[in-house]
Amino acid sequence: MATAAETPNSPFPRTFWTANVVELFERAAYYSMASFVVIYLGRLGLGDYWPSNLNGFLWFLVYFLPILSGTIADYVGFRRALLVAFVLLTVGYFLMGYPVWLGGVELLATPSAEVTAGPGVMVPVLLALLLIGIGGSVIKPCISGTVQKTHAGRATLAFAIFYMVINIGSLVGRVVGFSVRNYWSDLSLIFGVAMVAAVLAFFLVLFVYRDTELPAGESKPKKSIGRILLDMVLVLGNLRFALFLLVSSGFWFLYNQVYNVLPLYVKKVVEVSPAMDLYTAANPIVIVVFQLLITKQFGKMQPIRSIVIGTVIIGLSMVVNLIPFMLPGGVRSAGIGIGAIVVPMGSLFIILTVALIAFGELFTSPRTYEWIGALAPKGQEGLFLGYANLPMAIGSLVGGPVGAFIFNDIMCKNATKTPEGLFELDSAAATRGWLILMTIGFLSALSMWLYNRWLKSHPAPSVA
Repeated sequence: MATAAETPNSPFPRTFWTANVVELFERAAYYSMASFVVIYLGRLGLGDYWPSNLNGFLWFLVYFLPILSGTIADYVGFRRALLVAFVLLTVGYFLMGYPVWLGGVELLATPSAEVTAGPGVMVPVLLALLLIGIGGSVIKPCISGTVQKTHAGRATLAFAIFYMVINIGSLVGRVVGFSVRNYWSDLSLIFGVAMVAAVLAFFLVLFVYRDTELPAGESKPKKSIGRILLDMVLVLGNLRFALFLLVSSGFWFLYNQVYNVLPLYVKKVVEVSPAMDLYTAANPIVIVVFQLLITKQFGKMQPIRSIVIGTVIIGLSMVVNLIPFMLPGGVRSAGIGIGAIVVPMGSLFIILTVALIAFGELFTSPRTYEWIGALAPKGQEGLFLGYANLPMAIGSLVGGPVGAFIFNDIMCKNATKTPEGLFELDSAAATRGWLILMTIGFLSALSMWLYNRWLKSHPAPSVA
C-alpha cells in the first residue's frame, strides 16, 4: 500500500492518479454548468435577484460544508463518501434540468425582472442546489486527503499536479458544455453534461478507487461534530485569524462575480446568446499556462504582499470593462471572430477580466494557505488550515445578493431596451457599477495592508 511516507523517488501510487482523474470528472461536471447558472435560473423565471442569491448560496455550501463533510468522510471512508457524493451530484444535476426536461417549462428568451416561476420550478431547483452543494463539499476533502496520503514524499509536486488537474477538468467541462448546448441549441443540456461526468466519476470510484492507509503507527484522530463546532469557536476566537478571514474575503467576493455579475452583464447588455463557458475558460487557461512561471518568479515574495498584489489585480480587472463604452460602437461593436463566433467588444473585455482575475488568483490563493499556516498558533496549523476555505464561503454568500444589487440597481439604472431585448446602459450608471467593484478590490487590498501593519505592532504572544 503506497503511503505518504515513501521516498521522494517513489512513483505516485495508482490511487493518487485515480483520485486526480476523479477530480477531473467532478470539476468538468461542475464547470460545464457554473458559468450559466444565473442565466439559466433567470430564464426559468426567477427574476433579477434570486438567480444570484441562489448561486451565491451554492458556492457557499461548496466551500463551507467541507468543514463538516470532511469529518463524516473520515468516519465512513473516502470511497464510500465519494460514491454517495456522486449519487447526490447526479440527482442534483438532473433536478436542475428537470423543469425543462420533464416539467414542461419553456426557457424565456430574455430573463424577466419579476419572479414568474412556480413550485414546479422552485422546489426541484432548491433541492438541486442543496444536493450539488452537499455532494461537492464531500469531494473536496476526500480527493485532497487522498493526495495528502499518497504523495510519496513529494507533496509539493503532488499538489501542483492536483491543482493542474482541477483546472484541466474545469476547461474540459466548459468546452464540452459549450459544444453540447450549442449543437442542440438547448441550454438545459449543460446539466446533462454534468450528469454524465458525475456518473463516469461514480463508476471510476466504484471499480478503480481504493481507500488508502496511513503509514504504520500513524492514525488520524477522528472528530465528532461537537468537536468541530468547538474548534470553529476556537479558530474564530483568534482575533488575528478572524480579521484575516474578514479582509481576505473581499478578494473572493470579486472572484464570485465571474459567476454572478459577469454572466448577467454579458447576457443582458452585450449579446443575446453569449458563450460564457468559453469566455470564462480564460481562467483555467491562464492558471495552467502561468502557474509555474508565477510561482518561480514571485514565490519568494512575502505572502501578504503577494495577496495584496493579487487583490489589486482583481480590482483592476473590473474597471477595464469601462473601455468598450469609450470605443466607437460601444460594447456591442464587432471585436474578433473565433471560428463561427463573433465576439463583441464588451465580451472581449469580459474575457480580459476573467484572465486578470486568474492572475490575481495565482498571486493570492496558494499564498493564503501558506499565510494561514504561519498565522496559526504552534501545534494548531492543521486545525486552522481546515478553515482556510472560510474567506471563499463568506465572499460567495455575500457576493450573490450584493453582486445582483450592483448590477440591477446601479449598473442598469436608467437603462433602456434595444429591439433585441438587450439593455442600453446609461454610461454614468455603468461607470458607477464597475468603479464600485474596483473600489471593493482596492479597499480589500488596503485592508490587507493595514492588517499586516497591525500584526507587526501586535505580535503573537510567545508560547512558553
